[in-house]
Amino acid sequence: MSTETPSHTTIDIGIGGMTCASCVMRVEKALKRVPGVDSATVNLATESARIAVHDAGMEARLRRAVRDAGYEPLAPSAAIDAVDASPWAGFGPVGIGLALCAPLVLPMVGDLFGKDWMLPALWQFLLATPVQFILGARFYKAGWHALLARTGNMDLLVALGTTAGWALSMWLWLTAPDHSAHGMPAMEPHLYFEGSAVVVTLVLLGKWLEARAKRQTTAAIRALHSLRPDTAHLLVGMGAAATGRPEQGTAPSGGSDPHAVGERGGHTVDVPVAEVLVGDKIVVKPGERFPVDGTLLEGRTQVDESMLTGEPLPVTKDVGAKLTGGSINGEGRVVLQVRAVGVDTVLSSIIRLVEDAQAAKAPIQRLVDQVSAVFVPVVLVIALVTLLAWYFTGHSFEVALIHAVAVLVIACPCALGLATPAAIMAGTGVAAKFGILIKDAQALEVVHTVNVVAFDKTGTLTVGQPRLTALMPVGLTHDEALALAAGLQSGSEHPLARAVLQAAKDKALTVTAPTDVQAVAGRGTQGKVGGQTLLLGSLRWMAELGVDMAPVAAQAADLQAGGATVSAMAEQHASGAKLLALLAFADEPKPGAKEALATLKARGIQTVMISGDNRGAAEAMAMRLGLDAKDVLAEVLPGDKAAKVAALKADGKAVAFVGDGVNDAPALAAADVGMAMANPNGGGTDVAMHAAGITLMRGDPLLVAAALDISRRTVSKIRQNLFWAFAYNAAGIPLAALGYLSPVVAGAAMALSSVSVMTNALLLKRWTPEQGGK
Repeated sequence: MSTETPSHTTIDIGIGGMTCASCVMRVEKALKRVPGVDSATVNLATESARIAVHDAGMEARLRRAVRDAGYEPLAPSAAIDAVDASPWAGFGPVGIGLALCAPLVLPMVGDLFGKDWMLPALWQFLLATPVQFILGARFYKAGWHALLARTGNMDLLVALGTTAGWALSMWLWLTAPDHSAHGMPAMEPHLYFEGSAVVVTLVLLGKWLEARAKRQTTAAIRALHSLRPDTAHLLVGMGAAATGRPEQGTAPSGGSDPHAVGERGGHTVDVPVAEVLVGDKIVVKPGERFPVDGTLLEGRTQVDESMLTGEPLPVTKDVGAKLTGGSINGEGRVVLQVRAVGVDTVLSSIIRLVEDAQAAKAPIQRLVDQVSAVFVPVVLVIALVTLLAWYFTGHSFEVALIHAVAVLVIACPCALGLATPAAIMAGTGVAAKFGILIKDAQALEVVHTVNVVAFDKTGTLTVGQPRLTALMPVGLTHDEALALAAGLQSGSEHPLARAVLQAAKDKALTVTAPTDVQAVAGRGTQGKVGGQTLLLGSLRWMAELGVDMAPVAAQAADLQAGGATVSAMAEQHASGAKLLALLAFADEPKPGAKEALATLKARGIQTVMISGDNRGAAEAMAMRLGLDAKDVLAEVLPGDKAAKVAALKADGKAVAFVGDGVNDAPALAAADVGMAMANPNGGGTDVAMHAAGITLMRGDPLLVAAALDISRRTVSKIRQNLFWAFAYNAAGIPLAALGYLSPVVAGAAMALSSVSVMTNALLLKRWTPEQGGK
């Protein structure tokens, strides 16, 4: 699978056969050596690689490089698709190994009761050899490829260690003196077949448990994929021409629903979702999932968007409302017109964001990569030193070799390779469940350090749908001034423009369409309405134009002091601009905004509000939100938001910026972490999402605190996992070298290290936002 961007192409490849951090390094090196590769990131937990190249036609060469390195190139979704199997899938080899090892371990149990249950050497050989060379064949194959590549991995350590134990047992058995020839009772030599067989079985058991845990970490991606219906009820027949499709006389194999009749007498046929086109009309029945993104044409319903936004309550949708593919239709049968299909849908964007985050490599992983690059060669040296030290201090070669084998077995770096990606997958997965999409691992790692959160005001802390609360005409009647203002704003999507148009609509005024309309960035709008050249914008702009504001100066000051956003409308003449009206707008704080700011403040995080309003209006809103006046940055032009964020960072603080629109994108990119808050109207959200490291799928300010919390917990899990992964080896290798651990105990400890790291990461799946953050 490849994804094209203007500068390069990203190719995803699934990789089978990786077992440890050393495998990750080896595959990355093999991919980076291919000419034309810009970068390659390999993830052990997802068993995949993401490669940035200049030519999308390179995929075949990349797959060949993976195969030449000794691994199996797979489809990018293989790890996710494989999880539909039974929880016991893959247990067969482990079960066989356990059955063959049980008789070999039985003598150890007998020793506890003073019983001698040791099997004859021939039986030990017959039980252990299939485990060693049939069940353990995977270790020899992967270890051999590692040797050919002049590197090492977990498989090489297991293969060397267990083979040494098996070979030692064969040598002791075949060279044992035959006491019976001298009339003495036959004595079986002490063999180590059970140690090698049990180690192989324990490693296989650990890998199986690890694979089960991996399947749980990909649950978020699976759940998102499952939201896509396979078929859609396409409305055809009368009126179908509007969809751009020819009228269909017969239904495809999926059948048709004769009862599903549209207003124009059409009927529905079931078609694969992949064949749905933009502009088609789709019927969605009660309880069904919307197959694609669309606009509601007929009907009224309640929609459950919880899997996309984390919002547990259904949302009412009327004609004209936007519908998102994957959400669940409520009690009403509706007809929608398709506006996005395939990779352009919101659901596809969400899946892509979650996959990107889970495939990414956190900055902290660099330490693991550096250790992994030298880990296996160092372990081989330590094992050799252990062998020589024990032998030359007067111990038998048999004892020396067993201690060296224990070093090889316990040192397998599986846990190191899983520590970071397992936590990232679990953390980003549970965050997505509650409507928090973490775009990349770097944002995840940085956001927990944030000590300043800067919010854009309109649409982020406030509802973003201001109302026209006052209009004071100068030289005109109220309705004349309102009609002129509405005419000028009739082509604009700005929230203040919509407030003016709504006010004119409420009074049933006739609105004249404008001509020569121009938006003046950060100031307002100008254009012609009915032959008059009008200007409508901020008081600062009016002052720049030299408009005499004296007739309404007192009223403007009072309105601003009360928290209103005040604009003015003027008419442009050859001699200058003349004031026509003063307009005041008011917005409302979002539900939960005050609680969200209080939550952040209680955690010791400074909150700042950035607004383009005058200081009086901004501070009045800040007071309603529980903010101090010192934490308000007012009269900030859209283009200056990024500079304000940079100024906050200049104080040595880690800054997160929360915004929801196109004009917030520079500030989102300038912050240490950008959080894009989904706009229910869809305006500018896509641009903001691309600039931000984290996307909040609901316009709920409480999600900001929740995002900081899940980030902190995930980073904590990464550090815990890395500590335990290093601790296992730091403690285990010396203990094995000094003779305190047998190969069997070392094998069990190595398997336990991987399983414990995965289990610790999976504890993140129990996370829920604090009360009110849902």
